[in-house]
Amino acid sequence: MKMKRYILAIDFVMVVGSLITIAILVGYTRPLVIGPIDDFNTTSTSVLFSFDKGNVILIDDNPEFSSPETIYAEDNLVIQLQPGVYYWKVQGALDSEIRKVTIVSELGLKLKRVSNESYDIVNSGNTELNVDVYNNDTITGSVVLGIDGTKEVSGTKFIGSQTNGG
Repeated sequence: MKMKRYILAIDFVMVVGSLITIAILVGYTRPLVIGPIDDFNTTSTSVLFSFDKGNVILIDDNPEFSSPETIYAEDNLVIQLQPGVYYWKVQGALDSEIRKVTIVSELGLKLKRVSNESYDIVNSGNTELNVDVYNNDTITGSVVLGIDGTKEVSGTKFIGSQTNGG
């Protein structure tokens, strides 16, 4: 009887030790995701991804990663993203946790007087911009400006809105 208890005690110690070892190894080999934090919201289209123990970033617009963009990278990689919601994780020996980052659309229209009759209109936001140009109360044209786009126009009023594609 004593021998049987002794064997069961040894088996128990071996099983518990093995489980602890596996847990430590899994934690050690899983990529460490540093930033951006989960549910990060920003208007900046340049996002710094910081991680350790991995070499591939997967970015997708859904948490199931059905059509991810695969980026082979080292730590501290800046990626340009269009406004929208993204899910990302790091691949290594195991996959990291899944995090969410949101690039919020920012509309911005700046005017710079070129002469008494014309202005440079500048898209200062982070998405494509549709600008209606008016002379008094009559629409005289429409201009689509890409991000950081500039166009010289004549008018008295300018109304910008996000394009359907942006």
